Amino acid sequence: MSDTSIPEAALTTFLDALDKANQRVAEQFPGEGPARQPVHTVYGGAHLFKADAAQKLGSLALRALQEHAPDAATLAGVLDLDRALADRVYLRIIDKLTREPVEDFRIDFEDGFGNRPDDEEDRVAKSAAEEVAAALAAGRLPPGIGIRIKPLNEELKRRSLRTFDLFLTRLLERTNGTVPHNFVVTLPKVTSPDQVAALASTCDAFEYWRELPAGSLRFELMIETTQSIVAADGSVALPRLVSEGRGRIVAAHFGTYDYTAACSITAAHQHMLHPVCDFAKHVMQVSLAGTGLWLSDGATNVMPIGAREVVHRAWRLHYEHIRHSLITGFYQGWDLHPAQLPTRYAAVYTFFLEGLDAASDRLRNFVQKAAQATLVGDVFDDAATGQGLLNYFLRAMNCGAITEEEAVEKSGLTLAELRGKSFVKILKGRTTL
Repeated sequence: MSDTSIPEAALTTFLDALDKANQRVAEQFPGEGPARQPVHTVYGGAHLFKADAAQKLGSLALRALQEHAPDAATLAGVLDLDRALADRVYLRIIDKLTREPVEDFRIDFEDGFGNRPDDEEDRVAKSAAEEVAAALAAGRLPPGIGIRIKPLNEELKRRSLRTFDLFLTRLLERTNGTVPHNFVVTLPKVTSPDQVAALASTCDAFEYWRELPAGSLRFELMIETTQSIVAADGSVALPRLVSEGRGRIVAAHFGTYDYTAACSITAAHQHMLHPVCDFAKHVMQVSLAGTGLWLSDGATNVMPIGAREVVHRAWRLHYEHIRHSLITGFYQGWDLHPAQLPTRYAAVYTFFLEGLDAASDRLRNFVQKAAQATLVGDVFDDAATGQGLLNYFLRAMNCGAITEEEAVEKSGLTLAELRGKSFVKILKGRTTL
């Protein structure tokens, strides 16, 4: 055992207690989401979706970057970045937009599609499914894919579930019964637990009749009504909503503009930095902590379209909104236009790279002294910080802010330890050193 190791008996006691705590959490929240949370979800109208959508969005994003920020110096000036940091970030943005411009895409049958005649929505539901199947066969789907159906209110519930059925039926026909990896259904404008239970029951029935393994279909909730934050009896609504999903819910996405409208905020002040949004998102964080559900912020609705100065102004706003989300613990958000992709990755990459050295020092020190409280500079680490520091590197690697080689060099961990994604396992493994 090295000189920096804590006594094995103390470490064993700490690990046993942590294992028991983790087991209790696992028993309370048995569902586990996919391993990689995307940094964004791109929404697009279902009538516009094609098999090469992700690649086309990447090309348009690169064109916008080249036209309005043709070099790192220009981007630094627009976003007020440190020049050396901008040099690093700029190259990574280009690589990302070329290699994997979209991390998650939602084919939208709601606001981005609108209310159309039934026969038209029927046709689009089938054609969109065929495009997804073609993209799947060609290996062109983004890592995450799904559809947003209409709300399950009295007016639209039949239309919504019909689209659900038509899309998935045609998709299975074209893929020989295969549901794409990380496919989800987004349920918008939730106002009651009954709506969530209805979608869960629909998934049960669809899996039974289409002979899919139980639990194949997963969905996420749009948190964009006051009723999805606080129930009529004054209780926090989210735990009940998630419970009615019966293990199928994997994420909760905040809807900025519907929620602020529901709170009677005037249009001029409906934006992601409004205090009512922070309140709602903090309720989401607190009530869903430990469930494994992903949380996503909303979208910036000012599009970077037009003259260079207009695009730059929209980019600065988008960048500011994403930074606010990241600082407040929301690592995913919505993007609505390809020209928003450069600032999405600029904000995410600068966020992680700015804190890389400090996080590296803290993680190295924390691993060395394990369960002992440690003071590094003016930041106090306790036992709960270990997994959080590890998650910092995992998120930074997943989104492309840093490479695996950089993560190994900076963290002092091996690649196997990083890929194991468990601070507890790292400590257990190091007790034998």
